[in-house]
Amino acid sequence: MCSLYVEKERHVRANMWDSNDKFSYADNHIKTSKYNVFTFLPINLFEQFQRVANAYFLVLLILQLIPEISSLSWFTTIVPLVLVLVITAVKDATDDYFRHKSDQQVNNRQAQVLIKGSFQNEKWMNVRVGDIIKLENNQFVAADILLLCSSKPYGLCYIETAELDGETNLKVRQALTVTSDLGDITKLMDFDGEVICEPPNNKLDKFVGTLFWRDNKHPLDNEKMLLRGCVLRNTEWCCGIVIFAGLQTKLMQNCGKTQFKRTSIDKLMNTLVLWIFAFLFCMGVILGIGNTVWESWVGRHFQVYLPWDEFQSSAVFSGFLTFWSYIIILNTVVPISLYVSVEVLRLGHSYFINWDQRMYHSLTDTAAEARTTTLNEELGQVEFIFSDKTGTLTQNIMAFSKCSINGHTYGMELFRNSLKLMYKKTACVDFSFNAHCDRGFKFYDGSLVEAVKLEDPAAHEFFRLLALCHTVMPEEKSEGHLVYQAQSPDEGALVTAARNFGFVFRARTPETITLCEMGRAVAYQLLAILDFNNVRKRMSVIVRNPQGQIKLYSKGADTVIFDRLDPSSEHLMYTTSEHLSEFAGEGLRTLALAYKDLDEDYFEVWMKKLVFASTVIENREDQLAVLYEEIEQGLKLLGATAIEDKLQEGVPETIACLNLANIKIWVLTGDKLETAMNIGYSCNMLRDDMNEVFVISGHTLLEVQQQLRSAKEHIVGLSRVSSAGDVEKADDSVFEKNIIAEYALVINGHSLAHALEPQLEHVLLDLACLCNSVICCRVTPMQKAQVVELVKRHKRAVTLAIGDGANDVSMINTAHIGVGISGQEGMQAVLASDYSFAQFRYLRRLLLVHGRWSYYRMCNFLCYFFYKNFGFTLVHFWYGFFCGFSAQTVYDQWFIAFFNIVYTSLPVLAMGLFDQDVNDQISLRYPSLYKPGQQNLLFNKRQFFLCTLQGMGTSFLLFFIPYGAFSVMVKEDGSHFSDQQAFAVTIATSLVIVVSVQIGLDTHYWTAVNHFFIWGSLIVYFAILFAMQSDGIFGVFPSKIPFVGTASTCLSVKSVWLVILLTTVVSVVPGLAVSFLRAELFPTLTDKVRRLQQSRKRQGPQEQNLRRVRRTSSHRSAYAFSHQQGYGELITSGKNMRMSTVSSVCSPGGAAHSSTWIENMLKRKNKVSCVSDENTGAPESSRRAKTDSTD
Repeated sequence: MCSLYVEKERHVRANMWDSNDKFSYADNHIKTSKYNVFTFLPINLFEQFQRVANAYFLVLLILQLIPEISSLSWFTTIVPLVLVLVITAVKDATDDYFRHKSDQQVNNRQAQVLIKGSFQNEKWMNVRVGDIIKLENNQFVAADILLLCSSKPYGLCYIETAELDGETNLKVRQALTVTSDLGDITKLMDFDGEVICEPPNNKLDKFVGTLFWRDNKHPLDNEKMLLRGCVLRNTEWCCGIVIFAGLQTKLMQNCGKTQFKRTSIDKLMNTLVLWIFAFLFCMGVILGIGNTVWESWVGRHFQVYLPWDEFQSSAVFSGFLTFWSYIIILNTVVPISLYVSVEVLRLGHSYFINWDQRMYHSLTDTAAEARTTTLNEELGQVEFIFSDKTGTLTQNIMAFSKCSINGHTYGMELFRNSLKLMYKKTACVDFSFNAHCDRGFKFYDGSLVEAVKLEDPAAHEFFRLLALCHTVMPEEKSEGHLVYQAQSPDEGALVTAARNFGFVFRARTPETITLCEMGRAVAYQLLAILDFNNVRKRMSVIVRNPQGQIKLYSKGADTVIFDRLDPSSEHLMYTTSEHLSEFAGEGLRTLALAYKDLDEDYFEVWMKKLVFASTVIENREDQLAVLYEEIEQGLKLLGATAIEDKLQEGVPETIACLNLANIKIWVLTGDKLETAMNIGYSCNMLRDDMNEVFVISGHTLLEVQQQLRSAKEHIVGLSRVSSAGDVEKADDSVFEKNIIAEYALVINGHSLAHALEPQLEHVLLDLACLCNSVICCRVTPMQKAQVVELVKRHKRAVTLAIGDGANDVSMINTAHIGVGISGQEGMQAVLASDYSFAQFRYLRRLLLVHGRWSYYRMCNFLCYFFYKNFGFTLVHFWYGFFCGFSAQTVYDQWFIAFFNIVYTSLPVLAMGLFDQDVNDQISLRYPSLYKPGQQNLLFNKRQFFLCTLQGMGTSFLLFFIPYGAFSVMVKEDGSHFSDQQAFAVTIATSLVIVVSVQIGLDTHYWTAVNHFFIWGSLIVYFAILFAMQSDGIFGVFPSKIPFVGTASTCLSVKSVWLVILLTTVVSVVPGLAVSFLRAELFPTLTDKVRRLQQSRKRQGPQEQNLRRVRRTSSHRSAYAFSHQQGYGELITSGKNMRMSTVSSVCSPGGAAHSSTWIENMLKRKNKVSCVSDENTGAPESSRRAKTDSTD
């Protein structure tokens, strides 16, 4: 009953543990590990034997222990089986050990818990629901707590939510007024309030609850909560009561369940093993029937010499035993060494990723890390990438880049050089004239500084507006060290720009704003703040300057500001609009600025209306909006700003390159629709030359349904939608490939919730797959996972999710491959990921180089391995027809044991580790080379059939050529080669040479390791052959060496070597001829690229220019749309202020970073296209100078 009650709502009473304990709430202990000391062995073995091959070999081992049917020693199976189980178990144990270590590190963190009248240190895992805990500055929040009080006035505190959403800008939280004065321990001990709230859930941005205290009810929302994973910043201390703990916190609820991930090749291997087992069963049946027939017709005449054993009662029973004997003998068609080799290859490929210096980020000292060894080849088959935005595509750093003041533009100049759009190289502006500048701020147009120095009225008013019209909170950490705390990084960038140009925002009180204007302290009386919201798309402040004038300063979306301008600004509006279009065309976030002089009498009347509207209960917001609209008319335009939302380095080029590789990129973000679209334009996911950008924003199921179907009809035509509305899917996949026009889809969170309903999800998926780019905004963490799951469930495609925050963990766990961005944004995504690195641009190299190589190598390895083992094993099948189906082996038992472990293991490992069809630079330059992996062309059921057919043909030739030769061949003394042992040595030697020659032909990239392993294996074969059949070894182990002296006798005859040579040539030439003709008549894309490179080498180096086109867009003012509601209400109420003397010294603060923007538009996807190397902007000649990578 308690559990059902808790699911409906949660009851938490402060300082009353007995009351809380009866509900059995989760403690604060977290566990992400899978095993413990007692469960490791049974669970791990159970998991390993779920792999069909392991269970298959266990059955074979049991059969080999039965002497009546086994002609092979049990050690040939048990040794490699145990080796595979041990290696896998060690790897799993190591991974789980690190998970245990991480859990312990978190669980053993210290928290201050109120116990018996004092705050005592307790481990996080001992914190319980209902505890009152104290946090200090820069500490992580231990659990989901309700904020009660803090060191700031009115219970304010600042938190950083990077671990949750990847955003590094600080957010404000405020306690209830009734609890904000509970700072004293005595008051906290007496606090006995009860919280009734929602049950545990994964909604990071929502909390609904009520505090019952002192016979009053107080509503609770998300602004009163501090979630686990947040960090307390710029607040000396705060106290709160634990509401959710441990696995029930919102952070852990969003982590999702860790899924066991397997590659598509693993799944195919399970199917192929079943096929092989069926094939093995058929061969056993054929040979068993053959034995029955032979014993009935022929064998009965030899019973005097070959009597049946006592338990053999009939020829049928003899055939039954022979069936099982051949099952054992022929089991090497899938040797267990295959799985050992696969694990070694995956481990090696993982180390290549870890060691890649071109994926090392020196600024953060972060190397790429393969956190799993089982998914490397899957990296070469990705078709869908799901990416977070903030912290993944962007740096979450805003830079003041350009501005327009009174019809003049300022900022870095753009010019066109050949086909490239480039920034003019100019020196950074020297702000040394300003003793209070932020030295991290960069600007590249000195004329603006000159205008400010010459006291241009428009320039002064422009920066005065930026210094006054905002809700930024200043904090002076030390004398002269000023830091701005902004709700939005956009505001921080604008205030910092004003600071550097001589208008330094110093301090504020509820009634005043203090600036340092060109070195002079100036105090403005703050009369009103007209705060931003999504409907207004602007904010304004009303101030009284020292001269007594009342001024309104406003900033917002250009479309909104321009509608409210005075007619006298019409000419300036047109000029500024042109500048805004230029800024937006460069992917900058724009904002219009205006002001108005207010009459004293008019303002007094208006202010009385405002005070009255602020106190009404009903329709307060509507009445305030009317008053704001009234006063924000007749504005005079000052100009516009342009802010660069700094993308991570190389993001546009990476996205363009991945698009050329036929990889679809979907952005799933919690940001507003306009912000997400602006980033889409910045990184070329959205372009103005697209045929259509569909925006789905319906609020009801019917609206969303209509919008989705209308969009699809626009693309595919009305005829493709039936009258019932069901999408005809028969040839959708074919139709997708034939669409020439380019479309994009943008859908917001509430619309997505409807679109993911069962009746609409197919329409959503069909439409999204017809579009080149998809952006989902305002999505919750679980919606991200649902979108990934939708594609996984209905598209037979490999998915990859990449993110940097805890809100991306569910998506990362759901996708086939999860990638975490490691850096300043937190480590939650990294801990849940399969691969991690510091920058989004490294994804290009991870997929197009490491992923493609891993897939190529694994496929070649598997094809060769099956060919080799079918050729090795099926010789026994042919021999069965000539040995009375007696289950006699052709080879020496030692050769059978050593063939896959010693003689042929290292060459195929070398090929699987080091082979490459083209080098890394070519892989990046021609992204289309990635497509065969997506289409699963290199290893599939057809390729398996072809390589096994080649192996069967080789086995046929290996047996019958020596058999035919030996039937007519004589020794030099005239005697016949009639002994089985010489025949076995000849076939074995031919086999080793044939497979060695074949792997040499299959190898495209030779290294010293390949040479050493291939030729070394041949030498080892002959060394072991002569040693094992020597008199010395026979003298030590006479019962174990039946082939004594055979090698030296047989291989000393020249005709035997002629047979070996003939067998080798006849076995290899057909495959060589087929490969040659296929490359000439039906060349693959790789063949074409190789020839192109060879011809270029012969012709000499040629320069290649990459076209970079500037986007000319009308899409602008995304800053105003994306801006968040600020601290206006807090500022005017004075709740966030301490009344203190304002320092007269202006000082530098946080750093802002500069950036350059080069757009890379590459349209054609159906041709082999050239894409720039890792370092964008590097000349082609310098790229060619780099040495070819060998991993």
